Amino acid sequence: MHHDNLPSDHQDLQLPRRPLVAIIGGGISGAGVAYHLALAGRDRPPAITVFEPRAELGRGLAYDTNDPAHRINVPAARMSLLPEHPGDFLEWIELNDAIADDPAARRADGAIFPRRELFGRYVASALRPLVETGAVRHRRAVVTDVERDGAFWRIADSQGGQTFADYLVIATSHPSPSPPSALMALAGHPKFVADSTVPGALDAIDPDDRLLVVGNGLTAADVVASLESTGHRGPVTSISRRGLRSRGHPAVAQDPFGAFETVPAESATQLLRIVRRTIREAEQAGLTWHAVLDQVRGNGHAIWRALPVSERRRIVRHLRPFWDVHRFRIAPQVEEVLDRAVANGRMEVLAASVASIRREGDDIGVVLRRRNGERLERVYDAMVVTTGPAHGGILNSQPWLARLHDLGHLQLDPTGLGIACNLSSEALAGDGRPDPTLLISGPLARGAFGELMGLPQITEHAVFVASELDRKVEKDLEYD
Repeated sequence: MHHDNLPSDHQDLQLPRRPLVAIIGGGISGAGVAYHLALAGRDRPPAITVFEPRAELGRGLAYDTNDPAHRINVPAARMSLLPEHPGDFLEWIELNDAIADDPAARRADGAIFPRRELFGRYVASALRPLVETGAVRHRRAVVTDVERDGAFWRIADSQGGQTFADYLVIATSHPSPSPPSALMALAGHPKFVADSTVPGALDAIDPDDRLLVVGNGLTAADVVASLESTGHRGPVTSISRRGLRSRGHPAVAQDPFGAFETVPAESATQLLRIVRRTIREAEQAGLTWHAVLDQVRGNGHAIWRALPVSERRRIVRHLRPFWDVHRFRIAPQVEEVLDRAVANGRMEVLAASVASIRREGDDIGVVLRRRNGERLERVYDAMVVTTGPAHGGILNSQPWLARLHDLGHLQLDPTGLGIACNLSSEALAGDGRPDPTLLISGPLARGAFGELMGLPQITEHAVFVASELDRKVEKDLEYD
């Protein structure tokens, strides 16, 4: 059995002991914390263990893909593991000639939208030296249980190991999509894809299959682009309740426009009015809405912090779909695929939901209810669900998270966007008190911090969590 940094009451040897920070999740949220904490420059750095079953740290779900149609959604010049050096990824690409085999990555205006796998490779290359020197320990295992053991967190894993940590960081992914209940009649159908992020999930779809995509966001765009790259030519219907499609990037790069921190909005309605007014001002200055939404994103923490919880809930309930399609833009290569499919009549985007469904052998009979009440009867060969992560189900998505919740260590954020934490990113227990030894990193903390889905905000938050941990470790060592 593996034991990592056991406290003295669990071992016979009495050796000087460094505080141990355990990070569950080795995607960008967890790897970023490990990277910045390991490089904090401390004479006595903490021991750092990252639990991640993938072969390398830094890829996670988003960047662990070999699909050539999957591309980063913002220019490489705005992607970096180092917030203070936003051009780091772009410099790495040029230094390694990393897009030599991908000429489509470089656009006519010089902007680079490489395959997503490449950013994962970049982050992994930054973590690799730290793993090789032992500054960061990569525990290639799945966490199976977590519980309090005195002053420590005891973490059991799928390799039979037990790790005793002073600090625990939860940096896991959002749970997989939860198919609408109306679709569960298709469970077991060979061409019903409930989670398109599973490797090989789309392999069963044939080139001429009539396809229904439930959802219109980034994942839906990836599905259509991936299928086209493998020769799919059948008709595609993509539906969402509002029929909103993810937007693309501006024709010319623009600096963020607007001032949302000076007098932050105190309600969802006021915020919407300010954003609309600022867009009109931007248009008068020759800019597009993109510049305004970029500023909203950059000021997201201050905007969110100024809003009461009740108003945050209103935004999630009423405005989030509109925010998502403007905020989460698709790469131009993917946008071209969708535009071409719509223009030639092969793809339709509808504001609709599934009213009923029936299975007729291999055929899938569907009644679609359009937003205006009209009903459409269609027959499809395949269906893919791309409704996005089941944010509200995070605490039931893994047994150890459910156990921490049941024991009162965690609670769902009141907005339903993730795990409740304070502005130090410390998890809030069931009684509302923060736990200084249990921190949340990445998108799961966005109920408290607001915009935490984009790469720049995720890496900024990773730096923040690392600095919080470094401060805690320093305090511990003072009393050692």
